[in-house]
Amino acid sequence: MTSSHETVTRVVAVAQRRSSRRRFRPRRLLLGLAGIVTFLVVWEVISRLGVVNPLYLPPASEVLVQLGVNFTLTGFWAAVGVTVGTWLLGMLIAFLLSAPLGVVIGLSPFLTRLTRSTVEFLRPIPSVGLIPLAVLVFAVPLHQSLLIVVYGAFWQIFVQVLYGVADVDTVAMATARSYGFSWWQRVRDVVFPTMLPYLVTGIRLAAAVALILTITAELVVGSPGLGREIGLSRDAGLYPSTYALVLATGMLGVIINVGVRAVERRLLSWHQSVRGDV
Repeated sequence: MTSSHETVTRVVAVAQRRSSRRRFRPRRLLLGLAGIVTFLVVWEVISRLGVVNPLYLPPASEVLVQLGVNFTLTGFWAAVGVTVGTWLLGMLIAFLLSAPLGVVIGLSPFLTRLTRSTVEFLRPIPSVGLIPLAVLVFAVPLHQSLLIVVYGAFWQIFVQVLYGVADVDTVAMATARSYGFSWWQRVRDVVFPTMLPYLVTGIRLAAAVALILTITAELVVGSPGLGREIGLSRDAGLYPSTYALVLATGMLGVIINVGVRAVERRLLSWHQSVRGDV
């Protein structure tokens, strides 16, 4: 009995050490930083040597200085707040529409067959192609941006939910039905645990797509936010500021991705894909 207990304790300790090593990988962090530094150095050299006209491609050092200046401006943070707010609202609407609809359609073979052709027709339509429609239908810039963002994020989540529902074990569903589980109980206790990894993957994909579409809508439509600031700087010929704002959108994307991945690891710590990836 003691030997068995010691074996279990040793296995748990080894697993904890491996988990700790996976959570912190300095080599991966250093490689990522090395890639960023290399990119900035190449950018600096290309601009300084005149390979590209420095007027249109300022040196990276000037852009980074301007980025630091932007960090001290309240207008910059106001634009960031508007962009994040539009992105978050679009993600919330897309989630509330796509997740329940995906579950309902996925659990019904009839609805799946009925909507398959419609889904395959609408899903490939690029969200940017809806910009003229958004401008015609809505007068408020926020509503125009939300139409584009919600449309793009909706399909990312909806399709993953359909995949997750289709992956549910039919034997488990039949067993739950034989035990008298209601429709809601089957969804909660059988469908949801299987669907959750797919749902989180869809949210992660949708988060990136939604941010891209938010910036695009602000840039093209003129909605308030970082995208519009990029357009205004470009039109005014303030190219260091333009590139600094572009870098800021990239940093915002990294922050969002890191945050979503952290939530994913938290929710799916039990799942094999996350245990092997963390």
